[in-house]
Amino acid sequence: MLPDLYRVQRVRQETHDTFTLELEPMSGGQQVAAKGVSFAAGQFNMLYIFGVGEVPISISGNPTPRKVRVSPPRFVHTTRAVGTVTKAMGKLKRGDVLGVRGPFGSHWPMEEAVGKDIVMVAGGIGLAPLRPALYQFLSQRENYNRIILLYGTRSPADILYRRELEQWRARFDLEVQVTVDQAMGAWHGNVGVVTTLIPRVSFDPLRTIALICGPEIMMRFTILELQKRGVGKENIFISMERNMKCAIGFCGHCQFGPTFICKDGPVFRYDRIQEWFGKREI
Repeated sequence: MLPDLYRVQRVRQETHDTFTLELEPMSGGQQVAAKGVSFAAGQFNMLYIFGVGEVPISISGNPTPRKVRVSPPRFVHTTRAVGTVTKAMGKLKRGDVLGVRGPFGSHWPMEEAVGKDIVMVAGGIGLAPLRPALYQFLSQRENYNRIILLYGTRSPADILYRRELEQWRARFDLEVQVTVDQAMGAWHGNVGVVTTLIPRVSFDPLRTIALICGPEIMMRFTILELQKRGVGKENIFISMERNMKCAIGFCGHCQFGPTFICKDGPVFRYDRIQEWFGKREI
């Protein structure tokens, strides 16, 4: 429950309401020294703004070891300024201090995906929790078959990580397709919801692992489209972040049927939560 102190090393504005913070641990923190900033792709941290409050944010940086490491290593978080805490977070500048608890939660199925096709479907800011998994897949590219990233957002101005998306699309070992709900300006790409991209890509449904993150309604329709293609529900994984307050299963705010999103998630295998997923009462 006790946060470590981290200093904002870099702030990058991604879109008009979305930003990325790079955080480095302040010297002298015993907890930080003990656990560093290692995490598994899909996990989240609780970020605490002093005098304002705390909010769960998925880690969006690279989880894989590098030959040349940033020193000291950093946590990377991308979020939208939509609530009291995240709006205050959006006003942070280099050198400001905030509290960090974590990492918490489950992770994407990196081991289960070995030797299989991988279909990653992201909606809006849902690309941020998926980005660490893509980093790891690409760092171990020889372990996987086809890797497909399908990304949908509201408009061209809302596209996250635009420079990285261009770099990823230039690779021969990765298929990336982007669509927007509404075309504006000089946009000449795909138009429509992200589920319209699924019939356009080729993968072996019997040997595919699907990773999905985005608004719940988007994830529901994505699951339906993948099942139409023959992907088994036991091979579909979704990431959920809602109502998390304590991150350790103590407060009960994030109870989801018999599970707690903070402890048993945020990444769930779909067949294990399908009974409760999409029910408005839960």
